[in-house]
Amino acid sequence: MSSPAAARGEKAASQTLKAVLKLRDLIVSGELAPGERVPELQMVERLDVSRTPVRAALMRLEQENLVEALPGGGYAVRRLSEPDILVSIEMRGTLEGLAGRLAAERGVSAAHLAEAGEILDGIDRIVRPLDLDIDLALYVDLNAGFHALIAEMAGSPALTLEIERVAAMPFASPSALVPLEAGSPATHHVLTIAQEQHRTALEAIAAREGSRAEAILREHARNAQRNLRRALASGRQLMELAGGRGR
Repeated sequence: MSSPAAARGEKAASQTLKAVLKLRDLIVSGELAPGERVPELQMVERLDVSRTPVRAALMRLEQENLVEALPGGGYAVRRLSEPDILVSIEMRGTLEGLAGRLAAERGVSAAHLAEAGEILDGIDRIVRPLDLDIDLALYVDLNAGFHALIAEMAGSPALTLEIERVAAMPFASPSALVPLEAGSPATHHVLTIAQEQHRTALEAIAAREGSRAEAILREHARNAQRNLRRALASGRQLMELAGGRGR
């Protein structure tokens, strides 16, 4: 049984993730316009969380280059374009594909493979059941851990650094496009497909099939591009979002 302190920590992390996802959604939908100031107190009421998670979420979105710190304090929505985001995702896929190929060609330790397998077993427990009430906070953590481990498997600190740099670009991180609506069949379908790709990529790495691992991981990133386009087609206005009108 977790201690009261651990329970409070888990609740704080969950509230921060809730704030990150909702703020990101406001930016994607265009409800927060390019250049618009994002006042903390207003967001507390709008997102239904306390001030600390809002502050943490803004810091996280600054790292993702979705908001920028203002000289006098506070944050504003950055300007960016849909093509910029699609290229950022493509860049991450290219680099992660390279990491997968290098990992397969150089060989990966049994310990690394076991760790990756445990992470994917954890994701299975989230997305395999027919219950649509997905624990998004846990999924985001496990998904990030798996992608970080793929980079580590390549055995190239320089490549790991480049992947981290690209993942910090707007909407380019592995979990940046995790849907906000945890209980929808569409979300369950998207995450199930992503998990299948995780499994097949790891199998290719274990089998030392470099080209196959690279292709799977690049396609995995392209799924994020398709998810973004679906969101736009369903009514979101990215071009009004953080800047289809240019910088």
